[in-house]
Amino acid sequence: MPVRFLISTLKPGVDPDEYESWVRERDYALVRTLPNYTSYKVHRIRPPIQGAEASGWQYIERIEVKSLEQHDRDLATPDGVKLREELYGRFLDRSKNVYFASDEIE
Repeated sequence: MPVRFLISTLKPGVDPDEYESWVRERDYALVRTLPNYTSYKVHRIRPPIQGAEASGWQYIERIEVKSLEQHDRDLATPDGVKLREELYGRFLDRSKNVYFASDEIE
C-alpha cells in the first residue's frame, strides 16, 4: 500500500502541546472516519536531524492509504478542507513542508 510522508515545522510562537492536542482530538478523529486510511501517525522528531540539522523540522506524519487518489479526494471534501485550514491557519508553516509518497518494497 502507498504511504505518504509529511515533514513539517510549527509556525513561530505555536505551542507544541496545543498542536499535539489538536492532532489527537481533531486530526486523528477525522482520519478514523475515512475507510481509505489503513494507518496514520504523527511523530515528534528528536533533534538533531543528521544531514539536515538546520532544517527546523519538528514532526513527520506517516499516512498509509489504500489509494493516493482517494486520499486527495478525501482532503478535497468539506471536512478535509476545514481540517487543512485549521492545520495551516493555526499550526504549521506550510512553506517548510516536505512531502512525498512511497511504495513499500516487499
